[in-house]
Amino acid sequence: MTERSWSFLIVAGGSGSRLGGEPKQFRLLGGLPVWRWSVRIAEGLWRAGKVKELVAVMPHGCCEDVRRRAKSAMPTFFAEGGSTRSESVLNGLKACSGSHVLVHDAARPFITEKLCLELMQEALRTGSAVPLLPSADSLKRVDREKTECADRRKYFRTQTPQAFEREPLIQAIERFGLNGTDEAAAWLDSGRKIGTVNGEEANFKITTQFDWTVASALANSCVERRVGHGYDVHKLVPGRRLVLAGIEIKDSPVGLLGHSDADLVTHTVMDAILGAAGEPDIGTLFPASDDQWKDAESTVLLQSVLSLVRSKGWRIEWVDVTLEAQTPRLGHLIGKFADNLGRLLVEEDGRQNFNIKVKSGEGCGSVGRAECMVCHGVASLSIIKI
Repeated sequence: MTERSWSFLIVAGGSGSRLGGEPKQFRLLGGLPVWRWSVRIAEGLWRAGKVKELVAVMPHGCCEDVRRRAKSAMPTFFAEGGSTRSESVLNGLKACSGSHVLVHDAARPFITEKLCLELMQEALRTGSAVPLLPSADSLKRVDREKTECADRRKYFRTQTPQAFEREPLIQAIERFGLNGTDEAAAWLDSGRKIGTVNGEEANFKITTQFDWTVASALANSCVERRVGHGYDVHKLVPGRRLVLAGIEIKDSPVGLLGHSDADLVTHTVMDAILGAAGEPDIGTLFPASDDQWKDAESTVLLQSVLSLVRSKGWRIEWVDVTLEAQTPRLGHLIGKFADNLGRLLVEEDGRQNFNIKVKSGEGCGSVGRAECMVCHGVASLSIIKI
């Protein structure tokens, strides 16, 4: 018997023209591109061992840019959209490798793991499953000039994700569904039966400006924001490299003493981010008693920290640090510091989210006597909770 495995397919290949402006799948909703809301659910299912991969169908010409910005630890692949929804889905299905697949519209950002698991369970039992919602409105059937009342108990609204065996779905779409509005239509037209589960009211599709207004209000109510503080101090000594924000200042007569490269700017950034996410500090994660961290590059440690917090759903909104240093003069390097750490901290939307200032010790205290450098920082993070 063939081993069962699941792919999660997000269909984001449309133009989003009905809403107007930027394609809706790329609009920021609660600080996150609309299509990324569904990725969060896929990542949760992947961490739980329920799905093996994510495949995202993107508009023509967008795949490489989205791939370059992607931050997911989950195995992720991309396919180009076609001229119709069915062609886009077919391209995505052929890029999947699972025996079964969840097909989801990116324009439905408020799905839940619970709904996905119910669909997967039903599809394993019957071969397919779709979520249905009853109509709360009275329905009328209009045929030319004749209007009749329709029995709303017989009609249901269909949502995504929809769950299927992958190969039979490909065959059904290729033969019956190239002009369909959803995958269930092709499946039914191929003569197969379909399983159903109860849909969720919050799982609506963003199509109109009103939908966007409702989605924005709901998204803002789902976003939790936190702020963390970071601090570090290192002694200045001769004979050590001076590394700040991942940049080595080669002409410095002094460097910072420490177990790793002693990059106190990057250390401060890490501790601020870890504090906001409620995680242990870098002294706990990378203890000085462990020789594997001796002379370690702090930017490599930062990448590990970012992987940790992002794997738990946290998004880096903004990081601001202030470095106190008397010598050497560093003002001319601020742009390099900002660019070097900024490229690691930036999220998928590409917006700058890191800032750094350098202050002189003004001849006061241990910083002013060039005995040490001190750095303070704050980080704001957000996470979506539904």
